[in-house]
Order: sequence, then structure tokens, then C-alpha cells
Amino acid sequence: MRNRKGSALPVMEVVGTLQGEGAHTGRAACFIRLGGCDIGCHWCDIPSSWEASAFASWSVQRIVQQAQATALRCAVITGGEPLMYDLSALTKALKEAGFATHLETSGAYSLSGTWDWVCVSPKKNKAPLPALLTRADELKVVVYNRDDLKWASQNAKAISPHCKCFLQPEWSKRNYVLPLIHAFLNQHPTWRLSIQAHKFIGLP
Repeated sequence: MRNRKGSALPVMEVVGTLQGEGAHTGRAACFIRLGGCDIGCHWCDIPSSWEASAFASWSVQRIVQQAQATALRCAVITGGEPLMYDLSALTKALKEAGFATHLETSGAYSLSGTWDWVCVSPKKNKAPLPALLTRADELKVVVYNRDDLKWASQNAKAISPHCKCFLQPEWSKRNYVLPLIHAFLNQHPTWRLSIQAHKFIGLP
């Protein structure tokens, strides 16, 4: 499934917005959202992202030019699942254009590209590779039910000491899981809460 050259990538959107989750909540950034994902979480925010063929392929040059037009210099590459593609050429071009490069991934595919920040959000449907957990700067686990707290603890065993850990309530279940998360955080204070701030303020 990986585009080995990464010279053209299926793009859903390139947009300047605010980071709404995790360690960089509130930071203005250019989001580069790539189409295509074979993990298929039942609670996915954007299932329209799953089919890569639904999106036009853009050259790396076009993606970078569109990112530059936002006047922001932090590029968050997300999806879909962006590591289905070779991101070496894209991150190289973004770096040359003066961007910090941030990645949001499930961790299910091997790492490509040059990154200032890697956020791994592991999914039970397709477990993350150990190497991605070791590389992660941020571990962000979506909590849909009580069992996801065990999943979070399991993945945290493989991360590095510098990695920041977040639990994020699945939006439709937030009223149910927030008390569970709160109780967990009281017992595991190295973890933090991520609340999808962009949804509370009406951003996509």
C-alpha cells in the first residue's frame, strides 16, 4: 500500500487551523491531511478518509506551496493513516521550506520521513509497531470503554522516558468515559487528559 517514492500523495486538505488535541493543544498549525486508511475504527471522526482513491494526488511541490500559503510554519501530517505512504520527500521539502514537521499516526506502519514530533495513537484493530512506540514523543489513547485504559497501560510499557501520555475520551462517549479517565489519572499521574478542544470551539 505504501507509495515508495512519495512523489505524489492523496490529499484531503491542507488547511491552517488550531491543534485541538494532546501536547500541542491551542497551537496554530498547517494540517496536511492525507487520504487512505485500512484500520477502520468504528468511532472514526472522518470515515470519508479511508478510501485513498477518493482524493486527488498532489505533488510534493504543490503540497508545500499550499502549506506556505497559510503563513504557518508548523506542519501536522495526519490522515487517514499517513504512514501508509513514504513521507521522506514531503518532510524533506517541508524542512527546506522552514517548517517544523509533526506526525499523527496509529503507528501500524514503519516510520518514514524526518520529524520534530511524533504522536502515536494506537488502535486495537491494528496494533502499533514497537519501533513507533519507542520513537513516540506523544502517546495518545482514545478511550471508548473501560478496556481502553488497559490498552493504554499496555502500550505505555514500550515508550521512552520522554514520551508524554494522554487519554482522550471518544467524543460520542465522553460523558461515560470521563469519570473512568479521571479515576485512572488519579492513580496514574504521569498521564494527562486530552479533550478535543477544537470540537468544543467549533473548528473542524
